[in-house]
Amino acid sequence: MSRTDQDRAEELEDRLLAFMDSHIYPNEARYAEQLDGLENRFSTVPLMEELKAEARAAGLWNLWLPADHGGLTNEQYCPLAEIMGRVLWSPEVFNCNAPDTGNMEVFLKYGTEVQKERWLQPLLDGEIRSSYAMTEPDVASSDATNVRTRIERDGDHYVVNGKKWFITNAPYERTRIFIVMGKSDPDNPNRHLQQSQILVPKDTPGVTVVRPLTTLGYDDAPLGHAEVHFDNVRVPAENILLGEGRGFEIAQGRLGPGRIHHCMRLIGSAQRALEYACRRAVSRETFGRRLADHQSVLEDIAKSWSEIEQARLLTLATARRMDEVGAKDARDLIAASKITVPLMAQTVIDRCMQIHGAGGLTADYPMAEAYNYARWCRQADGPDQVHMMALGKQIVRRYAE
Repeated sequence: MSRTDQDRAEELEDRLLAFMDSHIYPNEARYAEQLDGLENRFSTVPLMEELKAEARAAGLWNLWLPADHGGLTNEQYCPLAEIMGRVLWSPEVFNCNAPDTGNMEVFLKYGTEVQKERWLQPLLDGEIRSSYAMTEPDVASSDATNVRTRIERDGDHYVVNGKKWFITNAPYERTRIFIVMGKSDPDNPNRHLQQSQILVPKDTPGVTVVRPLTTLGYDDAPLGHAEVHFDNVRVPAENILLGEGRGFEIAQGRLGPGRIHHCMRLIGSAQRALEYACRRAVSRETFGRRLADHQSVLEDIAKSWSEIEQARLLTLATARRMDEVGAKDARDLIAASKITVPLMAQTVIDRCMQIHGAGGLTADYPMAEAYNYARWCRQADGPDQVHMMALGKQIVRRYAE
Protein backbone atom coordinates (compact mmCIF):
# COMPACT_ATOMS: atom_id res chain seq x y z
CA MET A 1 0.00 0.00 0.00
CA SER A 2 1.57 3.29 -1.08
CA ARG A 3 1.66 6.31 1.17
CA THR A 4 -0.58 8.15 -1.31
CA ASP A 5 -3.22 5.41 -1.09
CA GLN A 6 -3.02 5.41 2.69
CA ASP A 7 -3.32 9.20 2.79
CA ARG A 8 -6.44 8.99 0.65
CA ALA A 9 -7.99 6.36 2.93
CA GLU A 10 -7.22 8.41 6.05
CA GLU A 11 -8.67 11.53 4.45
CA LEU A 12 -11.88 9.66 3.63
CA GLU A 13 -12.05 8.45 7.21
CA ASP A 14 -11.75 12.00 8.55
CA ARG A 15 -14.41 13.27 6.14
CA LEU A 16 -16.74 10.40 6.98
CA LEU A 17 -16.39 11.04 10.72
CA ALA A 18 -17.20 14.71 10.14
CA PHE A 19 -20.21 13.80 7.98
CA MET A 20 -21.55 11.46 10.66
CA ASP A 21 -21.24 14.24 13.25
CA SER A 22 -22.89 16.84 11.01
CA HIS A 23 -25.56 14.86 9.17
CA ILE A 24 -26.19 11.38 10.57
CA TYR A 25 -26.26 11.51 14.38
CA PRO A 26 -28.29 14.77 14.47
CA ASN A 27 -30.87 13.19 12.13
CA GLU A 28 -31.44 9.86 13.88
CA ALA A 29 -34.66 10.99 15.53
CA ARG A 30 -35.88 12.67 12.34
CA TYR A 31 -35.22 9.51 10.33
CA ALA A 32 -37.21 7.42 12.82
CA GLU A 33 -40.10 9.91 12.75
CA GLN A 34 -40.25 9.93 8.96
CA LEU A 35 -40.08 6.15 8.79
CA ASP A 36 -42.90 5.80 11.30
CA GLY A 37 -44.93 8.34 9.31
CA LEU A 38 -44.74 6.47 6.01
CA GLU A 39 -48.03 5.09 4.72
CA ASN A 40 -46.01 2.16 3.37
CA ARG A 41 -43.08 1.31 5.65
CA PHE A 42 -41.15 -0.11 2.70
CA SER A 43 -41.19 3.11 0.71
CA THR A 44 -38.51 5.79 0.55
CA VAL A 45 -37.73 7.86 3.62
CA PRO A 46 -37.47 11.46 2.29
CA LEU A 47 -34.50 12.22 4.55
CA MET A 48 -32.54 9.40 2.94
CA GLU A 49 -32.65 11.11 -0.45
CA GLU A 50 -31.52 14.39 1.11
CA LEU A 51 -28.58 12.74 2.84
CA LYS A 52 -27.57 10.76 -0.26
CA ALA A 53 -27.28 14.02 -2.17
CA GLU A 54 -25.16 15.48 0.65
CA ALA A 55 -22.90 12.40 0.66
CA ARG A 56 -22.37 12.53 -3.09
CA ALA A 57 -21.53 16.23 -2.90
CA ALA A 58 -19.03 15.44 -0.13
CA GLY A 59 -17.30 12.76 -2.23
CA LEU A 60 -18.44 10.03 0.17
CA TRP A 61 -20.13 7.76 -2.36
CA ASN A 62 -19.55 4.11 -3.27
CA LEU A 63 -16.79 3.87 -0.68
CA TRP A 64 -17.03 0.06 -0.93
CA LEU A 65 -15.64 -0.03 -4.49
CA PRO A 66 -12.68 -2.46 -4.60
CA ALA A 67 -9.19 -1.25 -5.38
CA ASP A 68 -9.13 -2.86 -8.82
CA HIS A 69 -12.07 -0.63 -9.78
CA GLY A 70 -10.56 2.60 -8.51
CA GLY A 71 -11.67 2.21 -4.89
CA LEU A 72 -10.10 1.03 -1.67
CA THR A 73 -8.48 -2.15 -0.47
CA ASN A 74 -10.43 -4.28 1.99
CA GLU A 75 -8.09 -3.14 4.76
CA GLN A 76 -8.63 0.52 3.91
CA TYR A 77 -12.39 0.05 3.83
CA CYS A 78 -12.51 -1.50 7.32
CA PRO A 79 -12.53 1.71 9.38
CA LEU A 80 -15.05 3.33 7.03
CA ALA A 81 -17.48 0.42 7.32
CA GLU A 82 -17.01 0.43 11.09
CA ILE A 83 -17.96 4.10 11.24
CA MET A 84 -21.06 3.52 9.10
CA GLY A 85 -22.03 0.54 11.28
CA ARG A 86 -22.57 2.86 14.23
CA VAL A 87 -25.97 3.86 12.75
CA LEU A 88 -27.64 0.94 11.05
CA TRP A 89 -29.41 2.86 8.28
CA SER A 90 -26.43 5.07 7.41
CA PRO A 91 -24.65 2.78 4.88
CA GLU A 92 -27.38 3.49 2.33
CA VAL A 93 -26.57 7.20 2.60
CA PHE A 94 -23.14 6.41 1.10
CA ASN A 95 -24.42 3.68 -1.30
CA CYS A 96 -22.61 1.11 0.84
CA ASN A 97 -25.50 -0.98 2.14
CA ALA A 98 -25.98 -4.73 1.93
CA PRO A 99 -27.00 -6.56 -0.19
CA ASP A 100 -26.45 -3.93 -2.88
CA THR A 101 -22.68 -3.75 -2.46
CA GLY A 102 -22.38 -7.51 -2.91
CA ASN A 103 -24.75 -7.46 -5.87
CA MET A 104 -22.85 -4.62 -7.49
CA GLU A 105 -19.67 -6.62 -7.05
CA VAL A 106 -21.36 -9.57 -8.77
CA PHE A 107 -22.11 -7.34 -11.76
CA LEU A 108 -18.56 -5.97 -11.73
CA LYS A 109 -17.01 -9.45 -11.66
CA TYR A 110 -19.44 -11.55 -13.66
CA GLY A 111 -21.87 -9.32 -15.55
CA THR A 112 -21.94 -8.80 -19.29
CA GLU A 113 -21.65 -5.28 -20.65
CA VAL A 114 -25.39 -5.24 -21.31
CA GLN A 115 -26.14 -6.39 -17.75
CA LYS A 116 -23.80 -3.77 -16.34
CA GLU A 117 -25.39 -0.98 -18.34
CA ARG A 118 -28.93 -1.97 -17.41
CA TRP A 119 -28.44 -2.79 -13.75
CA LEU A 120 -25.00 -1.91 -12.43
CA GLN A 121 -24.96 1.74 -13.40
CA PRO A 122 -28.33 2.58 -11.79
CA LEU A 123 -27.15 0.74 -8.66
CA LEU A 124 -23.89 2.68 -8.59
CA ASP A 125 -25.92 5.87 -8.97
CA GLY A 126 -28.19 4.89 -6.07
CA GLU A 127 -31.29 5.13 -8.26
CA ILE A 128 -32.45 1.56 -7.67
CA ARG A 129 -31.90 -1.24 -5.15
CA SER A 130 -31.43 -4.99 -5.57
CA SER A 131 -31.93 -8.33 -3.82
CA TYR A 132 -29.96 -11.56 -3.61
CA ALA A 133 -32.30 -14.56 -3.47
CA MET A 134 -30.67 -17.72 -2.15
CA THR A 135 -32.26 -18.81 1.16
CA GLU A 136 -35.40 -20.95 0.98
CA PRO A 137 -38.14 -21.76 3.51
CA ASP A 138 -38.59 -25.44 2.69
CA VAL A 139 -35.00 -26.71 2.99
CA ALA A 140 -32.03 -26.29 5.32
CA SER A 141 -30.36 -23.48 3.43
CA SER A 142 -27.23 -23.67 5.57
CA ASP A 143 -26.35 -26.30 2.93
CA ALA A 144 -26.87 -24.26 -0.22
CA THR A 145 -26.79 -27.37 -2.40
CA ASN A 146 -30.25 -28.06 -0.97
CA VAL A 147 -31.93 -25.24 -2.90
CA ARG A 148 -35.03 -26.43 -4.76
CA THR A 149 -35.76 -23.42 -6.93
CA ARG A 150 -35.56 -24.53 -10.57
CA ILE A 151 -34.03 -22.58 -13.45
CA GLU A 152 -34.99 -24.45 -16.64
CA ARG A 153 -34.10 -23.55 -20.23
CA ASP A 154 -37.03 -23.13 -22.59
CA GLY A 155 -35.89 -21.93 -25.99
CA ASP A 156 -34.64 -18.36 -25.73
CA HIS A 157 -35.79 -18.09 -22.12
CA TYR A 158 -35.30 -19.57 -18.69
CA VAL A 159 -38.27 -20.42 -16.49
CA VAL A 160 -37.84 -19.93 -12.74
CA ASN A 161 -40.00 -21.70 -10.14
CA GLY A 162 -39.48 -21.73 -6.40
CA LYS A 163 -39.78 -20.03 -3.04
CA LYS A 164 -37.22 -17.83 -1.28
CA TRP A 165 -37.32 -16.05 2.04
CA PHE A 166 -35.38 -13.57 4.17
CA ILE A 167 -34.59 -11.77 0.93
CA THR A 168 -33.24 -8.39 1.98
CA ASN A 169 -34.54 -5.36 0.04
CA ALA A 170 -37.33 -7.41 -1.56
CA PRO A 171 -40.18 -5.36 0.00
CA TYR A 172 -38.47 -2.02 -0.71
CA GLU A 173 -40.23 0.06 -3.36
CA ARG A 174 -36.91 1.05 -4.97
CA THR A 175 -35.81 -2.55 -5.58
CA ARG A 176 -35.83 -3.44 -9.27
CA ILE A 177 -33.69 -6.57 -9.75
CA PHE A 178 -33.26 -9.96 -8.05
CA ILE A 179 -30.21 -12.19 -8.42
CA VAL A 180 -31.74 -15.65 -7.99
CA MET A 181 -29.90 -18.90 -7.27
CA GLY A 182 -31.51 -22.15 -8.32
CA LYS A 183 -30.86 -25.55 -9.83
CA SER A 184 -30.41 -25.73 -13.58
CA ASP A 185 -28.82 -29.22 -13.63
CA PRO A 186 -30.15 -31.13 -10.61
CA ASP A 187 -28.83 -34.49 -11.82
CA ASN A 188 -25.21 -33.39 -12.19
CA PRO A 189 -23.07 -35.76 -10.06
CA ASN A 190 -21.07 -32.75 -8.85
CA ARG A 191 -23.45 -31.07 -6.39
CA HIS A 192 -21.59 -27.77 -6.77
CA LEU A 193 -22.26 -27.61 -10.52
CA GLN A 194 -26.03 -28.09 -10.27
CA GLN A 195 -26.78 -24.42 -9.54
CA SER A 196 -26.94 -21.28 -11.63
CA GLN A 197 -27.70 -17.64 -10.89
CA ILE A 198 -30.03 -15.59 -13.03
CA LEU A 199 -31.28 -12.00 -13.14
CA VAL A 200 -35.01 -11.58 -12.54
CA PRO A 201 -36.52 -8.09 -12.69
CA LYS A 202 -38.87 -7.59 -9.77
CA ASP A 203 -41.78 -6.60 -12.03
CA THR A 204 -41.60 -9.83 -14.09
CA PRO A 205 -44.98 -11.66 -14.17
CA GLY A 206 -45.00 -14.49 -11.67
CA VAL A 207 -42.80 -12.74 -9.09
CA THR A 208 -44.72 -12.23 -5.85
CA VAL A 209 -43.40 -10.58 -2.71
CA VAL A 210 -45.57 -12.60 -0.36
CA ARG A 211 -44.87 -10.95 2.99
CA PRO A 212 -42.26 -8.97 4.87
CA LEU A 213 -40.56 -10.93 7.64
CA THR A 214 -39.30 -9.84 11.03
CA THR A 215 -36.22 -10.77 13.06
CA LEU A 216 -36.79 -10.56 16.81
CA GLY A 217 -39.75 -8.33 15.98
CA TYR A 218 -37.82 -5.86 13.79
CA ASP A 219 -38.96 -5.44 10.19
CA ASP A 220 -35.80 -3.55 9.14
CA ALA A 221 -37.95 -1.12 7.15
CA PRO A 222 -37.72 0.43 4.67
CA LEU A 223 -35.36 -2.19 3.17
CA GLY A 224 -36.85 -5.20 4.94
CA HIS A 225 -36.59 -8.94 4.37
CA ALA A 226 -39.34 -10.85 2.58
CA GLU A 227 -40.66 -14.16 1.38
CA VAL A 228 -40.72 -14.19 -2.42
CA HIS A 229 -42.35 -16.73 -4.76
CA PHE A 230 -41.40 -17.34 -8.38
CA ASP A 231 -44.23 -18.97 -10.33
CA ASN A 232 -43.33 -19.82 -13.95
CA VAL A 233 -41.26 -16.66 -14.21
CA ARG A 234 -39.86 -16.29 -17.74
CA VAL A 235 -36.73 -14.24 -18.36
CA PRO A 236 -34.50 -13.99 -21.45
CA ALA A 237 -31.66 -16.51 -21.71
CA GLU A 238 -29.12 -13.67 -21.64
CA ASN A 239 -30.12 -13.02 -18.02
CA ILE A 240 -28.05 -16.01 -16.87
CA LEU A 241 -24.96 -14.93 -14.96
CA LEU A 242 -21.61 -16.28 -16.18
CA GLY A 243 -23.22 -19.45 -17.55
CA GLU A 244 -25.10 -22.53 -16.37
CA GLY A 245 -23.57 -24.40 -13.46
CA ARG A 246 -21.57 -21.39 -12.22
CA GLY A 247 -23.88 -20.50 -9.33
CA PHE A 248 -21.58 -21.66 -6.53
CA GLU A 249 -18.61 -19.96 -8.10
CA ILE A 250 -20.52 -16.67 -8.12
CA ALA A 251 -21.78 -17.17 -4.56
CA GLN A 252 -18.30 -17.72 -3.18
CA GLY A 253 -16.94 -14.72 -5.04
CA ARG A 254 -19.75 -12.58 -3.64
CA LEU A 255 -20.05 -13.78 -0.08
CA GLY A 256 -16.41 -13.50 1.02
CA PRO A 257 -16.26 -9.69 0.91
CA GLY A 258 -19.88 -9.41 2.07
CA ARG A 259 -19.23 -11.42 5.22
CA ILE A 260 -16.34 -9.15 6.15
CA HIS A 261 -18.36 -6.00 5.46
CA HIS A 262 -20.92 -7.21 8.01
CA CYS A 263 -18.13 -7.84 10.51
CA MET A 264 -16.75 -4.35 9.99
CA ARG A 265 -20.14 -2.75 10.57
CA LEU A 266 -20.85 -4.91 13.62
CA ILE A 267 -17.65 -3.68 15.26
CA GLY A 268 -18.99 -0.15 14.84
CA SER A 269 -22.31 -1.16 16.44
CA ALA A 270 -20.54 -2.77 19.39
CA GLN A 271 -18.15 0.16 19.83
CA ARG A 272 -21.00 2.66 19.93
CA ALA A 273 -22.90 0.53 22.45
CA LEU A 274 -19.81 0.48 24.68
CA GLU A 275 -19.49 4.24 24.49
CA TYR A 276 -23.13 4.60 25.53
CA ALA A 277 -22.53 2.22 28.42
CA CYS A 278 -19.55 4.23 29.66
CA ARG A 279 -21.55 7.45 29.66
CA ARG A 280 -24.39 5.69 31.43
CA ALA A 281 -22.00 4.29 34.03
CA VAL A 282 -20.89 7.76 35.16
CA SER A 283 -24.37 9.32 35.05
CA ARG A 284 -26.38 6.85 37.18
CA GLU A 285 -26.06 5.78 40.81
CA THR A 286 -27.17 2.66 42.64
CA PHE A 287 -26.72 1.96 46.34
CA GLY A 288 -25.01 5.31 46.85
CA ARG A 289 -22.34 4.83 44.18
CA ARG A 290 -22.03 5.50 40.47
CA LEU A 291 -22.44 2.47 38.26
CA ALA A 292 -18.83 3.07 37.22
CA ASP A 293 -17.75 2.43 40.80
CA HIS A 294 -19.26 -1.07 40.90
CA GLN A 295 -16.78 -3.84 40.16
CA SER A 296 -19.23 -5.86 38.06
CA VAL A 297 -19.90 -2.92 35.76
CA LEU A 298 -16.20 -2.20 35.35
CA GLU A 299 -15.54 -5.86 34.58
CA ASP A 300 -18.22 -5.85 31.88
CA ILE A 301 -16.77 -2.70 30.33
CA ALA A 302 -13.22 -4.04 30.46
CA LYS A 303 -14.22 -7.37 28.88
CA SER A 304 -16.24 -5.60 26.22
CA TRP A 305 -13.43 -3.24 25.24
CA SER A 306 -10.99 -6.14 25.04
CA GLU A 307 -13.33 -8.26 22.95
CA ILE A 308 -14.06 -5.42 20.51
CA GLU A 309 -10.34 -4.77 20.10
CA GLN A 310 -9.64 -8.45 19.46
CA ALA A 311 -12.42 -8.62 16.87
CA ARG A 312 -11.24 -5.44 15.18
CA LEU A 313 -7.70 -6.79 14.87
CA LEU A 314 -8.96 -10.13 13.52
CA THR A 315 -11.12 -8.35 10.95
CA LEU A 316 -8.24 -6.11 9.87
CA ALA A 317 -5.98 -9.16 9.54
CA THR A 318 -8.65 -10.88 7.45
CA ALA A 319 -9.07 -7.86 5.20
CA ARG A 320 -5.30 -7.57 4.74
CA ARG A 321 -5.07 -11.26 3.85
CA MET A 322 -7.89 -10.90 1.32
CA ASP A 323 -6.00 -8.03 -0.29
CA GLU A 324 -2.86 -10.16 -0.50
CA VAL A 325 -4.20 -13.49 -1.76
CA GLY A 326 -7.90 -13.04 -2.55
CA ALA A 327 -11.03 -14.19 -0.75
CA LYS A 328 -10.68 -17.86 -1.71
CA ASP A 329 -7.24 -18.26 -0.13
CA ALA A 330 -8.25 -16.16 2.87
CA ARG A 331 -11.27 -18.32 3.62
CA ASP A 332 -9.83 -19.51 6.94
CA LEU A 333 -9.66 -15.98 8.32
CA ILE A 334 -12.99 -15.04 6.73
CA ALA A 335 -14.61 -17.98 8.53
CA ALA A 336 -12.87 -17.08 11.80
CA SER A 337 -14.13 -13.51 11.56
CA LYS A 338 -17.65 -14.58 10.65
CA ILE A 339 -17.71 -16.94 13.65
CA THR A 340 -16.19 -14.45 16.09
CA VAL A 341 -17.45 -10.97 15.31
CA PRO A 342 -21.27 -11.33 15.28
CA LEU A 343 -21.16 -13.32 18.53
CA MET A 344 -18.82 -10.74 20.05
CA ALA A 345 -21.16 -7.92 19.04
CA GLN A 346 -24.19 -9.76 20.38
CA THR A 347 -22.44 -10.37 23.72
CA VAL A 348 -21.07 -6.84 24.09
CA ILE A 349 -24.33 -5.15 23.11
CA ASP A 350 -26.20 -7.38 25.56
CA ARG A 351 -23.93 -6.21 28.40
CA CYS A 352 -24.42 -2.60 27.38
CA MET A 353 -28.19 -3.06 27.30
CA GLN A 354 -28.01 -4.47 30.84
CA ILE A 355 -26.11 -1.41 32.06
CA HIS A 356 -28.95 0.72 30.69
CA GLY A 357 -31.58 -1.21 32.59
CA ALA A 358 -35.04 -1.41 31.03
CA GLY A 359 -34.21 1.55 28.80
CA GLY A 360 -31.65 -0.55 26.98
CA LEU A 361 -34.48 -2.65 25.55
CA THR A 362 -36.22 0.35 24.00
CA ALA A 363 -35.78 2.39 20.84
CA ASP A 364 -34.55 5.29 23.01
CA TYR A 365 -31.08 3.84 22.54
CA PRO A 366 -29.48 2.11 19.53
CA MET A 367 -28.58 -1.11 21.36
CA ALA A 368 -31.75 -3.19 20.90
CA GLU A 369 -31.84 -2.84 17.13
CA ALA A 370 -28.08 -3.37 16.95
CA TYR A 371 -28.49 -6.55 19.02
CA ASN A 372 -31.03 -7.77 16.47
CA TYR A 373 -28.54 -7.03 13.68
CA ALA A 374 -25.78 -8.97 15.43
CA ARG A 375 -28.09 -11.90 16.10
CA TRP A 376 -29.33 -12.28 12.56
CA CYS A 377 -25.79 -11.95 11.23
CA ARG A 378 -25.08 -15.23 13.00
CA GLN A 379 -27.47 -16.77 10.44
CA ALA A 380 -26.93 -14.56 7.39
CA ASP A 381 -24.25 -15.52 4.86
CA GLY A 382 -23.99 -18.93 6.51
CA PRO A 383 -24.70 -19.86 10.15
CA ASP A 384 -21.97 -20.15 12.76
CA GLN A 385 -21.99 -23.94 12.66
CA VAL A 386 -21.26 -24.12 8.92
CA HIS A 387 -18.31 -21.75 9.23
CA MET A 388 -16.97 -23.65 12.25
CA MET A 389 -17.25 -26.93 10.37
CA ALA A 390 -15.47 -25.52 7.31
CA LEU A 391 -12.75 -23.84 9.36
CA GLY A 392 -12.25 -26.90 11.54
CA LYS A 393 -11.65 -29.06 8.47
CA GLN A 394 -9.08 -26.59 7.13
CA ILE A 395 -7.23 -26.41 10.45
CA VAL A 396 -7.15 -30.20 10.90
CA ARG A 397 -5.71 -30.63 7.40
CA ARG A 398 -3.15 -27.90 8.00
CA TYR A 399 -1.72 -29.33 11.20
CA ALA A 400 -2.35 -33.04 10.76
CA GLU A 401 -0.29 -33.34 7.60
